[in-house]
Order: sequence, then C-alpha cells, then structure tokens
Amino acid sequence: MQKFKGEIALITATLIWGATFTIIKTALHDASPLVFISLRFTFAALILLPFLFKVLKNITKPVLLGGILLGLFYFLGFSTQTIGLNYTSATKSGFITGSFVIFTPLLQIIIQRKLPSKGSVAGIILSVAGLILLSSTGTSILSVFSEIGEGFNIGDFFTLLCAFFFSLYVVYLDMISKKYDYKPLVFLQIAVTGVCGVIAAFVLAFFGLETPHLEITANLIFAVGYTSILATIVTTIIMTKYQKLILPARAGIIYALEPIFSAIVAFFVLREKISNFGLIGGALIFSGLLVSELIDNKREQTV
Repeated sequence: MQKFKGEIALITATLIWGATFTIIKTALHDASPLVFISLRFTFAALILLPFLFKVLKNITKPVLLGGILLGLFYFLGFSTQTIGLNYTSATKSGFITGSFVIFTPLLQIIIQRKLPSKGSVAGIILSVAGLILLSSTGTSILSVFSEIGEGFNIGDFFTLLCAFFFSLYVVYLDMISKKYDYKPLVFLQIAVTGVCGVIAAFVLAFFGLETPHLEITANLIFAVGYTSILATIVTTIIMTKYQKLILPARAGIIYALEPIFSAIVAFFVLREKISNFGLIGGALIFSGLLVSELIDNKREQTV
C-alpha cells in the first residue's frame, strides 16, 4: 500500500510537470532563462518560509548539507532545461528530459551499488522505445530511426544535461530523504535553486553569455505563479516525501510519463503535432509502467 501511495503521488507530480514545458516556453518571450529560474524559485521559497520557519530554526548540519546538495542538482537540472527550452521545441524537450529513465538505473548501480529489478529493466526498455516514437514526426519505421540525432542543436544538448542532473537528483533524493524529515529538505532545495539562479544570472550577464531580460506581462505572472506553487512547491513536497517509498529506477519510469503530458499540452496550446508513431510511443511508455508493476508484483508474491 505504501509503494502504491508513492507511485500515485509521483504520477501526480508528473502530471503537473507535463504542462510546464509549454508554459515556460511561452514565458521565455518575457524573461530570459535564468531570470525566470530566479523568479520561480525565489518566489516559491518566500511562500514556504513562514510555514517552515520554526522547523528551519532547529536544522542540523547533516540536513543542511543534504538539502544544499539536492538543491544544487535541482538548480542544474532546471536551469539547463529552461535554457534548452529557449532553443528547442516543447515536445522535443519533454522527450530528451524523459531520457533520464536510462541514466537513473545506471547511476543507481554506480552510486548505490544496486541493480534495478527485472520489472524495472522491462519497463525501461518499453519506455525508451516509447520516447523514441513519441518524439518522431515520421510516417515509417525507417524514418523514425533516421530522425534519431538528426537536427541535434544546443538546446537539445542542454536538455540532455538536464536529464543527467535530474537522474543524479533522483538517486541522491532516494538516499537523503530516507534519513531526514522532508520539510527542511523541501525548503533548502527550493531556496538553493533560487539563490543559484540569481548568482548565475549575474555571472552570465557579466561575461556576456546571457542578456538579462524581464518584461512583466500577464503571461509571465501566470507562468511564475503556476511553476512556483504547483510545479515547484507541490511537486518538491511530493517527491521528497514519497519517492523514498519506491526504487529510483521505478521512479524514473514514472517520470518518463512526463513527455506524454507535455506533448498533449503542446499540441493544444502551441499546435505542435503528434504523429501516429507518437501515439504508439505514448502507449508504450504507459505499458512500461504497467509491465514493470506486474512483473515485480508477481516476483514479490512468489518470493
């Protein structure tokens, strides 16, 4: 029951994230990437502070260090994703971000010395196949595979870095959240990301690598509000509190559902097309989660 509760919670977080690709893509017309990151996470931290002030007064050094480490991975993941979105489509960003379903079990083996379960391996294979098809605009199997790597740009590269950093985050969150109370960890992750965003914005501006841009519009206010409250506070609480109930590899399979929700929102809002193979890919990703669940449950019942 605890594992089931954790899976439902992570699926909910993934649903919320699904809309962020399109929302942030449109918001980047009004704010440069790191300015947006700074606004999003600083606002979220300020909202949380009054509610967690008493908890933070009694924070210990191990919790502080654990929260800072998670916050750094969080910042690296979100910043590279947001920068990447400035140069690639929302659908493609969702696909490449979803590739961390591959990185997560590999890092789990290296860092935690744990092999993924048979169900997780089967689910990962189906999810990867689904991700390839979901991102395709081709009309035949040959065209699908010819598209892999085609048109790879700087935005795709940053998004691939994002997938790697999020995989690190998922593995270390599994380790750290089992040891400490989730409340201070939630605040620290968000606050560290906001502070790093502000520092990075100034540093990149100083070296001429990014021109800070901010135009207050209704669209930007909505984007900051949605991403701060739902896609940052709510999802960070969900992940920090519930991901520890399931294995990182299984969590990666659940997070691979995100590109499906991203593609659906991008289709309706940005008119980005979903091919027939894309629909099959979405079905395969869902199948990956179900197959992983069925195989592992059957194995647990026979043990």
